[in-house]
Amino acid sequence: MAEPKQKLTRILSIDGGGIRGIIPGQILVILEEKLKAKTGNPDARIADYFDLIAGTSTGGVLTCAYLMPAKNDSGQELRPKFSASEVVDLYLKRGGDIFSVSLAHKLKTMGGVIDEMYSATELEKALDDYFGETRLSELLKPCLITSYDIKRRMGHFFTQHDALKRKGWDYLIKDVARATSAAPTYFECSDIKSVSEVSYPLIDGGVFVNNPTLCAFAEVYNEYKTAPDKMVILSLGTGYSKKEYDYDKAKDWGMIQWVKPLIDIMMSGVSEVVDYQLRQIFEAIGAHGQYVRINTELPIDVSTEMDDASPKNLMALKELGTYTAQNFDTQLDAIVDMLV
Repeated sequence: MAEPKQKLTRILSIDGGGIRGIIPGQILVILEEKLKAKTGNPDARIADYFDLIAGTSTGGVLTCAYLMPAKNDSGQELRPKFSASEVVDLYLKRGGDIFSVSLAHKLKTMGGVIDEMYSATELEKALDDYFGETRLSELLKPCLITSYDIKRRMGHFFTQHDALKRKGWDYLIKDVARATSAAPTYFECSDIKSVSEVSYPLIDGGVFVNNPTLCAFAEVYNEYKTAPDKMVILSLGTGYSKKEYDYDKAKDWGMIQWVKPLIDIMMSGVSEVVDYQLRQIFEAIGAHGQYVRINTELPIDVSTEMDDASPKNLMALKELGTYTAQNFDTQLDAIVDMLV
């Protein structure tokens, strides 16, 4: 008799990256189609096949969307409200409004130099439309969503499984999504309250953990006492560009010139270190196939900017997500076999 298939704890992690969240979003559209084909279930959803989803910034918004429950008054088991394709539509349909700026605002802020680059009005409107009054504790599965508390000077992690235990750890989902995506210089800092009415001034989790995969690994290891060889992890990036910095120019840079390069180097460097650490862990236990990292270099016709929501770039990002999924087809098939 064949051995029963070993049950693995299934983890999905999604990086930050603004509008470039379309790339992992589209990869997950392809993955969801593969899950439907594998199971023969036309209603299969991403949330059905992962035990914990983690996300930073745009990845945090995606996490909320995949785990968002549909309204149900019949007492039946709750199902995910959105398909993977409908989640990508959040970016395609609302991205242009979220990252739009009036001439008056541009002049007032000197192009984002003395104030945030974008008003948060359209972002908050989109989050309210998608998430309404749903709470963190009502999400369908455990999750880990990152942000940073500028008052208490510490990382702030939103976790559905903890929100179920204590009222003070519960929040409106639209506030969670607003906090994790409050990217400095792009949007003003969020000031949200927990269900217990405690205030938290929070900014984008990407400032300290743009790739939350290791945080998700640690959460599962600690919360569920799951050994690494009993985990399967799919980690998705939002694309990268290895921009070179010329030594002869950089050696004379001051504070102003170093700002953008430092942000770029820190965000990409942190993500790469997390990938390196997890590869080492899974290779050491002989389970390297149970950790899959999918990321892609941004071609010249795709903007590296996190806020380029022009129609041309939106379509280019979607196409790149599909192309990337096709390039990692073998790895995605292997993941599907472990998820089902």
